[in-house]
Amino acid sequence: MPTGVAIRDVREQLFGAAERVLLRAGPNALTSRAVTAEAGCAKGVLHKHFTDFDAFLAEFVLDRIARLDEGTAALRDAAGTGTVADNLMEALTALFASTALALVGLIAARDELRARLRRDLPAGVPVLTEAAELIAAYLAAERDLGRVAPGADVDTLAAMLIGTTHLRHAGHGDTPPAPDTVRRIVTAVLATAAPPAG
Repeated sequence: MPTGVAIRDVREQLFGAAERVLLRAGPNALTSRAVTAEAGCAKGVLHKHFTDFDAFLAEFVLDRIARLDEGTAALRDAAGTGTVADNLMEALTALFASTALALVGLIAARDELRARLRRDLPAGVPVLTEAAELIAAYLAAERDLGRVAPGADVDTLAAMLIGTTHLRHAGHGDTPPAPDTVRRIVTAVLATAAPPAG
C-alpha cells in the first residue's frame, strides 16, 4: 500500500487479518509480516499502532474474547425459554465453531502473550474461562427459575461443560463439534443438576 494512503479501521483490519492467518495456518504462522501481508498494508502500520507484536496479539485476543462474550451473552437471555439442554448445546456448539480454540492454541504457543494477558485476565485459560463464566451465569439464572437444582454448583457445572467439550473437540480443526457428542456431554452434566421432580 502506498505511503500516505489512510487506512480506515486499522485495528479491525489488522485483527481480521490475524484471525484469517490463525485459522488458515495456525499459531506458528502468525507473524507481523503475515498479518500485514494479509491486511494488504506495510509492516510499519502494525508497529505504528502497537508497541510490539505481542502487544498486538494481546489486544487481538482481548478483542476476540469481547466478541465471544457478546455472542454468548445471548445465552443469559435464553434463561426460561426452550430447554436448558438445547440452550447449552447451541451455545457450546457456537463457541467451539468460532475462533475460540484457535485463540487457545495461540495463547498456549506464546509465553510472552500469556504473560501480557495475565494482566487483564489473571486466572484460568483465557477464552475458555470467560466462556465458563458466561455459562455459569446462565445456569445460575436457570437455577433461580427452578429449571436447575437449587443447590447446583453452577461454576463447576460450567467448567465441566467447557472442559469436556474442549477435550472431545480439540484436534478437530475448524470442524464444529458433532451435535450428538455435545448432546451427550450436556445430558450427562445436567443429570447431576436436575431439579427435584414435582
